[in-house]
Amino acid sequence: MQLKPISQQVVAIVGASSGIGRDTALKFAQRGAKVVVAARSEPGLKSLVEEIQSLGGVAKYVIADVSDFEQVKAIADQTVAEYGQLDTWVHAAATGVIAPFEKITPEEFARVVDVTLMGQVYGAMAALPHLKQTGRGALIHISSMEGRRSLPLQSPYSAAKHGLEGFLDALRVELQHEKWPISVTSILPATINTPFYNKVGTKLGVKPTGVPPYYQPSLVADAILYAAEHPTRDFVVGDAGKILDFIQRISPLLADSLLLAIAFQGQRTNEPKSEDAPNNVFEPITGYDKVEGDFRNLSIPSFLESLDMNPPLKWGALAFAALGIAALVGLWGRNDI
Repeated sequence: MQLKPISQQVVAIVGASSGIGRDTALKFAQRGAKVVVAARSEPGLKSLVEEIQSLGGVAKYVIADVSDFEQVKAIADQTVAEYGQLDTWVHAAATGVIAPFEKITPEEFARVVDVTLMGQVYGAMAALPHLKQTGRGALIHISSMEGRRSLPLQSPYSAAKHGLEGFLDALRVELQHEKWPISVTSILPATINTPFYNKVGTKLGVKPTGVPPYYQPSLVADAILYAAEHPTRDFVVGDAGKILDFIQRISPLLADSLLLAIAFQGQRTNEPKSEDAPNNVFEPITGYDKVEGDFRNLSIPSFLESLDMNPPLKWGALAFAALGIAALVGLWGRNDI
């Protein structure tokens, strides 16, 4: 499957007013792509388009609530009407309520699922006809490591991300069966320093935080741009996410014990915050139309992404590790005789 160079692409980015989506839009534009950005926050979209244009890029914006299919469809339709094609669809919109399950209302749970899962489904529904018309392209969906391993206090968000993983697995194989050269990628970030934790609802009595360590949004944006040119099934961003994924695969009980020890206190700051404080669950809120959140001081580097972006190096490292393990096993066997 061959994808176009980014400089020749038209890219729609949903959930672009802040965080990962905003950084991704800037990087696509800097690489020469024409971009259409979408979100509920018109001030955030306006400032983003102005920033892109000031850098010499080409961008338009569409206001949309992803829980409404017709509004999502309008993003794809207006992209093609403006630029004549759609090559890559990036879907990053999400919301959440960080609270014990028993304190979450049915309406709140449903809303998180509507935005964080159904919004992604609507995005694929809206984009696919245009990608098929183009003849190739990429669907890039921003999932989460919570699609592989749920966190306590985030039951609706984790449920939505697990649902997204199931949806993408099914869709990917259907497209392969129909022989469409359309790449379907799941990007699974670990804890990322975006305004997400400023904007979501919470009933912890304090401002929430992700379980450290944090990683910077640029790592996720770089993975997205890589997937736009290189067909990629899934991409875990952040070394801690890769470690958690490994633990979950070998022993879910061990993962349970780990999260029991760190995830409850690890999602709380010392800053008081009322559950009545403004949040973006049902309506957009102002003041957070930026890439980074408040936790740069907790951010650390991540190193394993370079392996994912360099398959020969990755397989070489795995082969070297396998040979090392085989040698150790052989040595142990001789000593045991």
